[in-house]
Amino acid sequence: MIVLRRLATALPSVGGVIVVTFLLTRALPGDPAIYFAGPAATQQAIAEIRHSMGFDRSLPVQFFDYLRHLARGDLGTSLTTGQSVMSELVTRLPASAELTLLALVLSVGIAVPLGIAAALRPGSLVDHACRMITTAGVSLPTFFTGLLLVYVFYYLAGWSPAPLGRLDVYSSAPAHWSGFYLIDSLIAGDFETFRAALAQLILPAATMAIFSLAPLARITRASMIGALGSEFLRTARASGLSRHRIIYVYALRNALLPVITTLGMVFSFMLGANVLVEKVFAWPGIGSYAVEALIASDYAPVQGFVLTMALLYVLLNLIVDMVYGLVDPRVRLEA
Repeated sequence: MIVLRRLATALPSVGGVIVVTFLLTRALPGDPAIYFAGPAATQQAIAEIRHSMGFDRSLPVQFFDYLRHLARGDLGTSLTTGQSVMSELVTRLPASAELTLLALVLSVGIAVPLGIAAALRPGSLVDHACRMITTAGVSLPTFFTGLLLVYVFYYLAGWSPAPLGRLDVYSSAPAHWSGFYLIDSLIAGDFETFRAALAQLILPAATMAIFSLAPLARITRASMIGALGSEFLRTARASGLSRHRIIYVYALRNALLPVITTLGMVFSFMLGANVLVEKVFAWPGIGSYAVEALIASDYAPVQGFVLTMALLYVLLNLIVDMVYGLVDPRVRLEA
């Protein structure tokens, strides 16, 4: 019942995204008909192409036609590739999801322990290191971090493979099962492909992890400091409970709610940040697909990309609400 209520409240947001995206794509500079007609095309040829694309009709007619196709699950056809937008998004989404999820795992694995260690020793070297790392993570743009990592680890050190996609030129994609190369290669027992896919993933995932660990580490530190100074923790210490139990059972559990909230926000930011990271590392995900379509004024892929991001964001918020109830039963009871 709670899930249905959450989904019902998200419907107006999704509808707003559909309307705004449609209007913004039409307001973008450039004319797709001119782009596809070529520089030597006549005005008559451009007008014929515009008519065949349906762009000579009024905006309300175009919008209702778009809604009619959307109701059937048809996101349109990409003018640059000639393929269905839905099929291209489904094909490319696993690449973006694999990159984003690995980056999120790296970020959480570094940020949460770092924030806890900094909260347990305020003013120590660990605390100062946490502040320096978080400041650097917030200050450096993702594309600059990616280029810097490529320069150091590929160009100078030669430790990383060339940033040319999900696999190097000597490897072939594993048999398709989930679309995640790491999982598919393990299922197939192809450990060479697994190592090759992991090697290609490390630098782009590290780029996104550096970007996202800053807010996670800072909120973990602040939440843990607040929890450690609370009255119930003083009572737990006075009761003679072990330090490990006080920190990791009582303090950490009560500090998790703001961390989970920040984690949901960070994940949504990462879905947007992967656009730049994918371009730097030639990653064949939906972010690079949207950028290429935007440059060509190809409306359908851009609209499909934004709508997909909106649906993922709604799903993410729903998952965060459900995790709230697991971490703190009082949230579930209040809902």
